[in-house]
Amino acid sequence: MTNISSSPLAVSPVVSPRDERVGFLLIFLSALMWSFGGAIARFIDAGDSWTVVFWRSVWAAAFLICFMVWRDGWHGTVRLFRGMGLPGLAVAFCFATASTSFVVALAYTTVANILLMQAGVPLLAALFAWVLFRERVALATWVAIAAVIAGVAIMVSESLDGAVSPIGDGLALLIAVMFSIATVITRRFAHVRMTPATCLGTMIAAAFAASQASQFGVSSSDMGFLFAFGVVNLGLGLAFFATGARLVPAAVAALLGTFEPILGPIWVWLIHSEVPSGRTILGGTVVVTALLVHIGLEFKRQTRPVRPGVTGMPSPN
Repeated sequence: MTNISSSPLAVSPVVSPRDERVGFLLIFLSALMWSFGGAIARFIDAGDSWTVVFWRSVWAAAFLICFMVWRDGWHGTVRLFRGMGLPGLAVAFCFATASTSFVVALAYTTVANILLMQAGVPLLAALFAWVLFRERVALATWVAIAAVIAGVAIMVSESLDGAVSPIGDGLALLIAVMFSIATVITRRFAHVRMTPATCLGTMIAAAFAASQASQFGVSSSDMGFLFAFGVVNLGLGLAFFATGARLVPAAVAALLGTFEPILGPIWVWLIHSEVPSGRTILGGTVVVTALLVHIGLEFKRQTRPVRPGVTGMPSPN
């Protein structure tokens, strides 16, 4: 699950070196949890994707509510939901669409195609910010965006000659677009806490899946994997990210977040022997390289003090 707030456009508060190290660890753990999504999903035998979406979303919502209550108390949790407003609702819709599309896409295309397309989310977000709000985009970012579009085109080209389903690649591209839009919204409304928005997104996904699922009963084995899919992969990953993203510069958060699209296909290959195609590897390499180079340049820029005692940018999650 690619992070939804990796766009570096605001100044972060000063944090201690110890807290920053904790933030590095939490962001890495979030990417690690998200990278297991495809491998866990391949263990689930339930034939109806909507049943999988329903139970994954229910378990994730339950975990996130418990997390917020533990962190902020019942009254604090209610205030968070009330305070997210229309921006939070928009992010919730984007998140519900993306998390649902991820599960459905797994039935049509490879894990590598899905995750590697998500690697370009920060750069696609910059493109949408320019289109929607005319935010200035540096030349280096335009070059990186062009590289990401080229890499995605290479991966999607397999669906044009019948090598993979166009539905799968279309859903994978939709995931990246939804996360990109959510990133832009999160940046424009940085004062809004988006943890409840992601929780609401899981609720929306569960409600929609409930209206589409042919059945809700699953085997005990499947329920165990669905619990892991919802709590460990989705919920715990979001909790780690929401806690750690405020402690590190956004460019570092985005850099650590690339472990998800890098590690995800590796787990599926090692555990399920699902080997990415040549075009997926080529296109994914282009996307990840463009992202890493761009983040590296951005990190160098951010580490120059904006004013005495301040470096870097926050991730407003």
